[in-house]
Amino acid sequence: MLFLTVAAVSAALIAGAAWGLWGRLPKGLEGFLVAMAGGALIVSVTLELIEPASHHVSVPALSLAVAAGALVFTGLDWLIEKRTKGSQGAGLLLAITLDGIPENLALGVALIGAGLPEVAALAGSILLSNLPEAAGGAKEMREGRMSRGRIMLLWTVTACVLAAAALIGNLALADAGDEVLALIRGFAAGAVTASLATEVFPQAYREERMGTGIAVTLGLLAAFALSTLSGG
Repeated sequence: MLFLTVAAVSAALIAGAAWGLWGRLPKGLEGFLVAMAGGALIVSVTLELIEPASHHVSVPALSLAVAAGALVFTGLDWLIEKRTKGSQGAGLLLAITLDGIPENLALGVALIGAGLPEVAALAGSILLSNLPEAAGGAKEMREGRMSRGRIMLLWTVTACVLAAAALIGNLALADAGDEVLALIRGFAAGAVTASLATEVFPQAYREERMGTGIAVTLGLLAAFALSTLSGG
């Protein structure tokens, strides 16, 4: 189950890059899909990360972990944007990597002692967000005259890095205490939440302004329904 879930989520980056290079999809639809994924992540972060963590650490400790995740992501994201300003696609690739490491680490942690239905919402929303984000990044790189072969190599390497993060989260932390896992979940939740505000929703709004709110709501409802069916 671990390897199947990790492979499915990471392969979305490669499929998304291929979609951006060879596929044809209206920008508005891409934005709608990104917004839906963001809405799903809101539910997943709350039910699969923050809520389980709250059973093992105090609210102040959990709040500090969430805040730390948001601060670290925001700071590094600002640094990446500053250093890659004007480089088509490169900033998005780095942002996805930075965003994806805590996301996949959280996915690996969530899989510890859990059945597949319990992590389906988190894995599914990460997969759905990876697809259109990778497509957009690959398309921008191609517009910047980068070869298709090099673009696919970059996104494949990124997918491998994120897969490794999920495996590390699951295998290296399997014997960690509940408190440690709870704080890691909180940190990852903060990082993912910050990425929604700085990367996911702004991108969706640029590409599909009028439908963003509807798409976020649909994604939220879909993730909540999925968590209800899986007993989350």
